Amino acid sequence: MAVEPILELVGISKAFGGVQALRDVDLALAPGEIHGLVGENGAGKSTLMKIIAGVHPEFGGIMRVRGREVRFRASRDALAAGIGMVHQELSIAPDLSVAENVYLGAQPTNRFGMVDWGAMRRGARDLLSRLGLEIDVDAPAGLLPIGVQQLVELGRVLFSGAEAIILDEPTSALSPPETERLFEVLRRLKAEGRSIIFISHFLDDILRISDVVSVFRNGRKVVTERVSPAIDKGWLIERMIGAQAADLEESWMGSIQLATPRDAPVAFEAVGLTHAPAFRDVSFQVRAGEALGVYGYMGCGQIELSRALFGKIQPRRGAMRIGGQPARLSGAAAAKRAGMAFVPESRRAMLFAEEPIYRNISISILETISRIWVKPDRERAIAAGHIQTLGIRAPGPSTRLGALSGGNQQKVALARWLTRPPRVLVLCEPTRGMDVGAKEDVVRIVRSLKEQGIAVIVLSTEPETVLSMADRILVLRRGEVVREFADMAISKEDLLAAA
Repeated sequence: MAVEPILELVGISKAFGGVQALRDVDLALAPGEIHGLVGENGAGKSTLMKIIAGVHPEFGGIMRVRGREVRFRASRDALAAGIGMVHQELSIAPDLSVAENVYLGAQPTNRFGMVDWGAMRRGARDLLSRLGLEIDVDAPAGLLPIGVQQLVELGRVLFSGAEAIILDEPTSALSPPETERLFEVLRRLKAEGRSIIFISHFLDDILRISDVVSVFRNGRKVVTERVSPAIDKGWLIERMIGAQAADLEESWMGSIQLATPRDAPVAFEAVGLTHAPAFRDVSFQVRAGEALGVYGYMGCGQIELSRALFGKIQPRRGAMRIGGQPARLSGAAAAKRAGMAFVPESRRAMLFAEEPIYRNISISILETISRIWVKPDRERAIAAGHIQTLGIRAPGPSTRLGALSGGNQQKVALARWLTRPPRVLVLCEPTRGMDVGAKEDVVRIVRSLKEQGIAVIVLSTEPETVLSMADRILVLRRGEVVREFADMAISKEDLLAAA
């Protein structure tokens, strides 16, 4: 007799504006099962999980919990139904104690309505001991290693009574011993009859811990199979990438030839950069007119590395050289003076949506165009030139930035640095969330910058982005460089396998 799923999804579809994020997805989670989910960025995994967790209440299709049709309107509805989620970006309150984090929002009270601190400490201690943690529950949670913080957050979800738990990239920032400890906890929960959806870009982790694995591609579930010796990394990668002609427009199916320049001077060098646990012992050179790609899955440390290259994070060890000279980048201002430029992974971090295009572009060069008085006419003229050369689709330089598409906003972010071209340009996730046409425009801009002799460092979780821009590629896995590709033919499959 078939066991009724604890969670069942039938024909789930979801669109954002004109973009179809999910198309007719069926998925079932059995009691006491660990179900692995894999797929490239944008494949639809996160959207589906947010529907299950009540973050996206509007969707097409049917969701059932223990056979009863449900439609959650908020995360608290999902928790009330026994479904909890531990997000990749942890929601630990660092200044509160471990016990307070476990009982966050649900502290036990005594008969006077006051918090029962003794009961809370005892309960947190007992719950965490079940997870193999013997720690001081009075200690501030922010002082704990990231792996322990993750288990504390898992403890909070378990305390809520969740029978089905969604883990989004739970091992992305963990060391091997921390990963093994997490796996021991998951096996214990499975033995208790709890069900787990385990999302990860680390295919080895998926194959080690999962009973069943589902592959997503372009908003569809491609296949669901029980894990067996026949299901290996190659099998998963083949189905993640796909081989149908309809998928070619979003995937590099063939290989490209990397041609690494050798005769240009070294523009930037990193030696043993370390900022554990984010990244460790990272060393590389990038030459004038070269684009160095840094590829890795989400959480591999590349965002932190990009910030360190622009002085926003101070590495604990290592050195940097710009044009052969030692450089200590004490902050963004020092990096800028040294000839560095940086476009972060979030455009919101550097752009002002309510301001016009020209002010967003001129803010980095105001001291050179207006020593005393701001000159709007000069600002607009500079912006108009960039609008034309970069193909920014806007009525004019006075257009409010927030009225532009994401791709055109990214071009404005690039334009900010091009009035006074830098020696080295660091781009973190430069094409995230763009359509194909906008991505091609950014690729064209980067190639133009290389022709001007600018060294470009492109850090991205999208293999297409790295393959389309880079002359040489480093692969970052859990904060360490594990592979370099240079002067050779390379495919998307090679990158996925290395990461």
